[in-house]
Amino acid sequence: MTMTPHAPVLNSLYQQSVADYWNTEENPVNLRLGEVDGLYHHHYGVGEVDWSVLEGPASTRESRVVKELHRLETAQAEMLMAHLGPPRPDYRVFDAGCGRGGSSLLAHLRFGCEADGVSISESQVAFANRQAEERGVGDKVRFHFRNMLDTGFPTGAFHASWNNESTMYVELSLLFAEHARLLTRGGRYVCITGCYNDAYGLPSRAISQINAHYICDIHSRSTYFKEMAANRLVPVSVIDLTAATIPYWELRARTHLATGIEDAFLEAYKSGSFQYLLIAADRV
Repeated sequence: MTMTPHAPVLNSLYQQSVADYWNTEENPVNLRLGEVDGLYHHHYGVGEVDWSVLEGPASTRESRVVKELHRLETAQAEMLMAHLGPPRPDYRVFDAGCGRGGSSLLAHLRFGCEADGVSISESQVAFANRQAEERGVGDKVRFHFRNMLDTGFPTGAFHASWNNESTMYVELSLLFAEHARLLTRGGRYVCITGCYNDAYGLPSRAISQINAHYICDIHSRSTYFKEMAANRLVPVSVIDLTAATIPYWELRARTHLATGIEDAFLEAYKSGSFQYLLIAADRV
């Protein structure tokens, strides 16, 4: 797909700091899970936990835990895919903030469609493209060192697009304007994201800890709907996944893959200050 010349990919010191973080990130909670089947998700999980993975022989406990966490993260990605339309094999889909490419590869595996992902992390883009080549789908699934706010792709180039836990790194007004530009009329946009609960008030202490940990800025729930409406994205489905994601975090907190941020997520979700939402919207 042809891209037009535009501004440099990184256009602020903040974006450079985020790119630096992900260019050097090699957290086992991302890499070990992806090694299970070659889908590197870089997000969290949903669904009931099989707690038996913590039992049995100690020699194989780590392997059981890795597989279970990966199963829960794949279930989250599958849920996002289920709300994309579904795309036909001749469609193109767009993955904004693609990480190491798991969601784009899953979309191709499920629907046969072509996928383009963008990330401001050059190391993530290179990793994701290697994964696509190793699977023999490099001509169908492509990853680009591009900014999700200014992709350079042609207007109306995609039939579906998504953000999977990447909206908290950008201004939603700019992000949704770009998705609306990229999507055909009637195209589907889906995001899964953590957002702070307006009814609780301002972001809680736990949310501030999450922001500091990931160098991000979690948006309010109301901001998502306000900016979607301003950019011709009309919600057709909103699912509160908060209760469904808490078991994932409870399991992760008890494993060798815990990173230290688990307690903040659990406190935020259980206090009601933080919500985990899936929002599907049509471009009108």
